[in-house]
Amino acid sequence: MKMADQTTDVLVIGVGGMGSATIAALAERGVDVIGIERYDIAHANGSSHGNTRIVRRPQYEDLSYVPLVEAAIERWHEIESAIDTRLYHAVGSLDIGPRDGSIFTDSKRSCLEHNIPHEVLDGSALNRRFSGYDVPPDHRAVYQPDGGFVRCEAAIIANVGRAHAAGGTIRARERVEYWSAAESGVRVETDRATYHAETMVVTAGAWTGQLLESLSGLLEPERQVMGWFQPATPSEYQPNAFPVFVCDVPEGHYYGFPIHETPGVKLGRFNHRSETGVPSTLDHTPDRTDESLLRSFTDSYLSAEIGPTQRLSTCLFTNTPDEDFLLDIHPDHESVIVGAGFSGHGFKFASVVGDILASLALDGATEHPIDPFAIDRFD
Repeated sequence: MKMADQTTDVLVIGVGGMGSATIAALAERGVDVIGIERYDIAHANGSSHGNTRIVRRPQYEDLSYVPLVEAAIERWHEIESAIDTRLYHAVGSLDIGPRDGSIFTDSKRSCLEHNIPHEVLDGSALNRRFSGYDVPPDHRAVYQPDGGFVRCEAAIIANVGRAHAAGGTIRARERVEYWSAAESGVRVETDRATYHAETMVVTAGAWTGQLLESLSGLLEPERQVMGWFQPATPSEYQPNAFPVFVCDVPEGHYYGFPIHETPGVKLGRFNHRSETGVPSTLDHTPDRTDESLLRSFTDSYLSAEIGPTQRLSTCLFTNTPDEDFLLDIHPDHESVIVGAGFSGHGFKFASVVGDILASLALDGATEHPIDPFAIDRFD
C-alpha cells in the first residue's frame, strides 16, 4: 500500500556521495528536501563504497578541476569540524608515469600553473622514500603532500546525519518508477509514494541515464573492481608510509591506497576490463580474472611480497564521452538539476558538488566555476 502524496521543495534522487552532500546542503539552508535512495544508506551497489576515495590537488585530467578540488578539500575540513568526525586523511599523493606521459606532465603543469607545492621524483628516488613502491627508475612522479583519501561510506553517513539534524528527510529502499516535469514543478512516482516538488536533483550515478533518457547517450556505466591484498611487510603500506597513487604502466592505468580499515593495500585499474552496459546487466561478482588483472600491478610495482587477497569489490563508474562531469540544469526541464557522469574521479569533489547542486536547485546558478561541465558542450 502506497503512502499519501508527498509535497516538498526539492526532491533528490540518489543518496550516494553526491546526493547525500546535496541533501545536507539544502537542509542546512532551511529547504524542505526529501532524498530517495533505491538501496541502503550506504550501499555497495553503485559508485560510493569501498572505504576510501583518492583526493589529489594536482589535476592532470584538466586544469579546470583545480579550483573545485581546492574548494572541496576546504569543505571536507569544514564538515569534519562541524560533526567532529575525521573524514579526510592527508597522506600525500603520487602521480606516476613515463616522463613524457600525460599523468606526470599534466600533473606537474597543474602544480606549476596553480602554485601547488610539490616535488618531482624519479622512480629510484620514489622507491627510496616510499619503500612500498618498486616503480621503474626512469618513471617520474609528482609528489604532493596535501593529497590523501576521503572515507567514502563515512562521508555519506555524515552527510545524512547533517541532513537529518537540519530537518531533511531521506527514504531508503524506494525505487523511482516514473517522473514528469511541468511549469509547476515535477511529479515523481516511486514504488511507495507519489511526490510533488518544485525542483528535482538527479544524482543517481549509473542509473541516471535510465531516469533521464534524453541524456543516456552521454552516460555510460562501466564495471570496475577494487582489490585489497595483504603485503608481507604491512608497515610499508600504512598511511604514514604509503601515499595514495595513480600510476601509468604498460599494464594499464592503476590507482591505489594505503592499508585502512579493510586489511590489505587497496588498488584498482581504470577501465578495468572495459565492460559497459546498464547496471542490471553488469556482473557485480568479482572473479579470478579480475583478481589477476589487479595482481599484475602488485607483482610488478610493489616492493613487498604480496600474499593472500583480502577482499574484492565491484563498483560502477559512469563515463561521459570526454570523461568530464555533467553539472547543469537539464536542457529540456528547468526544474531538473543534473549531477552525473563523474567518470571515476568524482568522489573527492562531493563536498563541494553538494553545494553546487543545491545552488543550482535554488538559484539556477552557482559561484563555483562549472562552465566546463555544461551539458550543451556536447551539442
